[in-house]
Amino acid sequence: MNHLVISCIGPDQTGLVDTLSKIISKHQGNWQVSSLHHLSGFFAGVIEVAVASEKSENLISELKAISGLSCQIEMAEPNLPDVVSNLVLEITANDRPGIVQEVSSVIHHQSGNLLKLVSSTNSAAHSGQELFKAKVQIAIDDKSVDALINALENIADDLMVDISR
Repeated sequence: MNHLVISCIGPDQTGLVDTLSKIISKHQGNWQVSSLHHLSGFFAGVIEVAVASEKSENLISELKAISGLSCQIEMAEPNLPDVVSNLVLEITANDRPGIVQEVSSVIHHQSGNLLKLVSSTNSAAHSGQELFKAKVQIAIDDKSVDALINALENIADDLMVDISR
């Protein structure tokens, strides 16, 4: 069994997910994990598919031939141990250029491994100020959690961090 990580981007159009799922199903692939988004008029997605070794090449060829969609496909090692996230952070701050770099740098320098980052911006209810919001999953040694939270909160006075495990 092969595990394929498929990254796709192209102008959004009705039926792209249906097209992807039909091709994967046609080759008896098992759609396992995905993150699909509409971003500024584009479809962008990452999908993990498990497929029999003998069907991989045809599946890859057909995915790469989808008109208007650019797909990059990599073979993953399915026997790697699962990484367990032991910390989920919800971050809110006034939006500004470089905030993702600041947050990711602090996580890196505190020996955390950023596993997942989902972010958005929207207007604050009363002020209309643009707010940055992110939900971050991190693997980190329990002894380093307090230092990480401290370092994150020291990025700026307006940055708030909510923690769950």
